[in-house]
Amino acid sequence: MNQTRQSISQLTSQVESSVIGQKHMVETLIIALLTNGNVLLEGLPGTAKTRSIKALAEALTVDLGRVQFTPDLLPSDVTGTEVYQEIDGKPCLTFQQGPVFNNLLLADEINRSPAKVQAALLEAMEERQITVAGKTYKLPELFMVLATQNPVEQEGTYPLPEAQMDRFLMKINLDYPDAESEAQIIKLVRGEEMEINGEQIKVDPQVIFAARDEVRQVHCSDAVLDYMVSIIIATRQPEQYVDSPLANWLAVGSSPRASIALDKSARAMAWLNGKDFVDPDDVRQIVHAVLRHRLVLSYDALADGITADMVIDEILKQVAVV
Repeated sequence: MNQTRQSISQLTSQVESSVIGQKHMVETLIIALLTNGNVLLEGLPGTAKTRSIKALAEALTVDLGRVQFTPDLLPSDVTGTEVYQEIDGKPCLTFQQGPVFNNLLLADEINRSPAKVQAALLEAMEERQITVAGKTYKLPELFMVLATQNPVEQEGTYPLPEAQMDRFLMKINLDYPDAESEAQIIKLVRGEEMEINGEQIKVDPQVIFAARDEVRQVHCSDAVLDYMVSIIIATRQPEQYVDSPLANWLAVGSSPRASIALDKSARAMAWLNGKDFVDPDDVRQIVHAVLRHRLVLSYDALADGITADMVIDEILKQVAVV
């Protein structure tokens, strides 16, 4: 194991030590960091969404910004605004940076604010910059948006449109931990209350940039590339699988952003698995997180209780490995 991969492994272990029972979430957050992507976390209250992001920021020693999205939030509360000041007796407008200028931005309950505020994040997520009063401001080189939403309480919320959902590299679904993990959580909190802290590992943020360079070098054969493309095409043309219910389940398939996200994420997964090439197992390991928010299910599917993950499982059954 080279030094960069070892440092990323230490980062993962450090975050996992603070977040019990959510190993897949931590792994997905690390992959998003390695691919310069953004993550949407959906889960019930108390499933360590905010805690995991705080633990990641502490382990990387980077700045964390948090915005609690509410119906009365304004775009300027996220991006920043120009403030009137008098300097040496002369009036002028000075730009005051908003929380988006941190390395990690936690957009808590993003679906509780109207579309105008949600759209304020689009430029930051896609272009890594914001524009205020005709001026463009670059965001930090290490930047990631981590948005959360509650899947149960939907009264008074503003669901994210498909165009914005597509900007998230991956979506993580979180559930309550099992009994064993629950007991470990109680012990962990007890230790924190008594200020019994283990060794805190800190990882230099520059390691992320070095890891990104290595991930870009991971080889992906034409056969694996064709396999990934076949999965995406299956979401758009489900009728080709005549012996499968896919055509009745899918209303709209995934965009080309899904293909790009799947390629990046699969290479990052292969790298984390200690390989310098992508195989179909790496693709299958990450495909649910990449596609589950990029599928629009039909009315029949929703009425029958079919979920996006069930649709992806069926696609993996139908699409042959080359």
